[in-house]
Amino acid sequence: MKKFMATAAAMALSASAVLAEYPEKPVSFVVPWPPGDLEDVLTRLIADEFQAMYGVPAAVVNKPGGGGGPFPGAVEVATAPADGYTVGSFVIGVPVIGPDIGIPELNPNPFDPIGIFLTYPFVIASSKDAPFSTWAELVEHGKENDVALGHFGSVLPPTQVTFAAAVSSGFDFASEAAFDALDCNTLASGDVDVINTTLQLILPCLDQVNVLASIGGERISLVPDTPTVVELNPDLPLALWNGLFVHKDTPADAREKITAAAQKALSSDKAKQLAEETGALIYWQDPDASNAQIEQDKASFAKIEEILGE
Repeated sequence: MKKFMATAAAMALSASAVLAEYPEKPVSFVVPWPPGDLEDVLTRLIADEFQAMYGVPAAVVNKPGGGGGPFPGAVEVATAPADGYTVGSFVIGVPVIGPDIGIPELNPNPFDPIGIFLTYPFVIASSKDAPFSTWAELVEHGKENDVALGHFGSVLPPTQVTFAAAVSSGFDFASEAAFDALDCNTLASGDVDVINTTLQLILPCLDQVNVLASIGGERISLVPDTPTVVELNPDLPLALWNGLFVHKDTPADAREKITAAAQKALSSDKAKQLAEETGALIYWQDPDASNAQIEQDKASFAKIEEILGE
């Protein structure tokens, strides 16, 4: 009996030691989009801080593709071991609509939020060469002419908000197409008339575009004269954010260390400068507040579906 108890105690101590050693190997932060946008830049700051704090390699892995599903980056996090070594950096669409669009790995939702850290300066924009320069002018033009919309995925929340804003304003887009990146080149190519993107991606050509509306509860500081979609329709108060997520079975010790690195990175001068340069809101929302945000956004998304008759 004594031998059994000693063995059990040794095993318990061994297990505790293993948990206490996290992290002891490289950690991947998976971003399901191409490099260059705000979630990618900020996740790299977090990965760098994680590496500096804990002395193990930490890197961002970009897994773009399937804007409306299958979200290969999210699937990778969902199917990886729940040990804290594969962390997702996800937009609102992954936890809000991912479980409902036929992706087996995401239904039921396998993720817990570590924390939400970014509200995008998301905009609806057109080239200055377009025959409209405001949302009101787009509405009138769209009633008599075909307008093509470029977006990141038709089922994603920002695209759905844009569809709903159009319908509630009295017109509809004649065509739409998904892109992995929506930037200055997308508009310059003439492939679409209007794009639904983050302000970060069109900053290099901001003087060559018209920002018709922004998506979110507050106007963006860099384009203060541009109305929000909520101003156009109070029934569309959807937040567009990014956060860190892990599998629900991930140990608390790993969550705590990821949180510590993220909070330090997001309070850095680099993060503050990025917020000033892009109009993004950068902060840290804990798991409880993040879960409450997700539930609120699910309700908002249901309202959007009602407007669209889905």
